[in-house]
Amino acid sequence: MFKNKEGDQMEYLFNLAIILFVAKLFSVGAKKLNLPEVVGMIFAGLILGPACFSIVKETNFIDQLAEIGVILLMFEAGLETDLKQLKETGLKSTLIACAGVFVPIVFGTVLFMLFYGFGTFGSEQMIKGLFVGTIMSATSVSITVAVLKELGVLNGKVGTTITGAAIIDDVIGIIVLTLVMSLKDPSASVGMVILKAFLFFALSIGLGMIIYRTFAWLSARYSKQRRVSVASLVYCLMMAYIAEKYFGIADITGAYVAGVVLCNLNDSTYIERRIEISSYMVFAPVFFASIGLKTTFNSMNLTLLLFSIAFVIVSMMGKVIGCGGIACLLGFDQQESLQIGSGMMARGEVALITAQKGLSAGLLTAEFFTPVIFLILISSFITPIALKKLFGAKS
Repeated sequence: MFKNKEGDQMEYLFNLAIILFVAKLFSVGAKKLNLPEVVGMIFAGLILGPACFSIVKETNFIDQLAEIGVILLMFEAGLETDLKQLKETGLKSTLIACAGVFVPIVFGTVLFMLFYGFGTFGSEQMIKGLFVGTIMSATSVSITVAVLKELGVLNGKVGTTITGAAIIDDVIGIIVLTLVMSLKDPSASVGMVILKAFLFFALSIGLGMIIYRTFAWLSARYSKQRRVSVASLVYCLMMAYIAEKYFGIADITGAYVAGVVLCNLNDSTYIERRIEISSYMVFAPVFFASIGLKTTFNSMNLTLLLFSIAFVIVSMMGKVIGCGGIACLLGFDQQESLQIGSGMMARGEVALITAQKGLSAGLLTAEFFTPVIFLILISSFITPIALKKLFGAKS
């Protein structure tokens, strides 16, 4: 009889059923309380996971479904992008992203050394501090995108700026991560990372022109037919795979770029609606619940608890001050600047991946996953609530 990779006979079906049921139940409850639905889904994962009742175990199967969920979410965001608006906000998004990386790195380095001791420039202690700051600099736009979609402001000036800045933040973060790791491992090449990022976007633009024309022909010939949405999904998944596999760029960036390439098609709304059905039914609930499933408090002690609290506060304020501050200087009003800063607060899989790389390189110990999980969990709760309040959404 069939067994999943973890060896638990057919248990993956039970896990999926429970996650979908509880996530939907809690998302409805969140909506009744005038909270974003994603908050309920994340809380569902927390209840089901090791932090509470351990009903569902995190498995490779769940992780892979969650990864597909975030890929589809970013593809939808790309499809809904207003290309004209994106061009207008491109430079501003880049500057906001740069501030959103620099400020948290400085804050994180200082915070780590305040708790665990200062080190001279180039010392292992300082490198560890820089790495903690690098974790803080990671932004996960997936939760923000879901909330902006829910509020109906994703393709507005602020929504487009946040999405663009988060994508650029991801690319800058990869370069910074390689740079920090190269201080401990000289074999890591920053120049190669920058070259790969440049080549990826060059390929995306060049190939994107051909892809767009192909889809324009396909859309004209088979308008609003399922084969168009299936072909677009294939393109999305391939771009996600190529981005991460061959260029070291996050798969969600590849998915977002694929959506942007197709956003001006006559059938873009039809494609987005078809993709959203699959995402809403299965993949998105699993993704948001998986954040809660990763939460555990086994390594907690007083010092780590205090550091975790400070880590969460400083990380979130670093984005508000860095991104919101530069947005204000770039001509956004105070409300819009707060919206942008708050939209960049959320952390997710990128922060976890960064922490994992630090663990593998000996820059962190396993206990530091606790503050990272705290940050992901708390920012995932607070960001949607803050955005809903700042955008003045009505129940």
